[in-house]
Amino acid sequence: VDPFLSLLHSISAGLSDPELSAVKFLCRDRISKRKLESVQSGRELFSILMEKQEIASDNLEFLKKLLEHIGRGDLVSQLRQFEEEELNAPDDQPDVHEKPNDVICDNVGREWKKLMRELGMPEVKLDRIEAAHRFNLCEQLVQALREWQKWKGKDAKVADLIKALRGCNLNLVADMVEE
Repeated sequence: VDPFLSLLHSISAGLSDPELSAVKFLCRDRISKRKLESVQSGRELFSILMEKQEIASDNLEFLKKLLEHIGRGDLVSQLRQFEEEELNAPDDQPDVHEKPNDVICDNVGREWKKLMRELGMPEVKLDRIEAAHRFNLCEQLVQALREWQKWKGKDAKVADLIKALRGCNLNLVADMVEE
């Protein structure tokens, strides 16, 4: 589960109906009245704010201001703790900005299972992914890499991907991921 979405879910669960109303009121300059009227939960509101790029895992200022205005310092503290954990996360972890998955997907092809075995993925998971996306080789690899990242969590490092690629004699792909 994405830590940012988990955080938003937790914050949403902690908002009372009057607090949600107050937050919706404070968002009137950013979200249309019609959309705000249909919002029934913090999750729905946060989804709209993410779509409008008002909040993101690396942009929590607006959300902090909202929570400060409604007097929820405890939730602001939760946000700050999340920011600190994100700052202290290892830089070597695959993330949305690096996109090694795209390079690997475009260049590994039928060798995807060999690569995932090199990364230590259980055969059962590989078979499940293959069955779920039987006719889409690229999707099999993308799902396998996602599954590996979920499985390893913070220990899913780009360096491990590169080492596994080299272990499968996919040195050209490994070089491209390093770049």
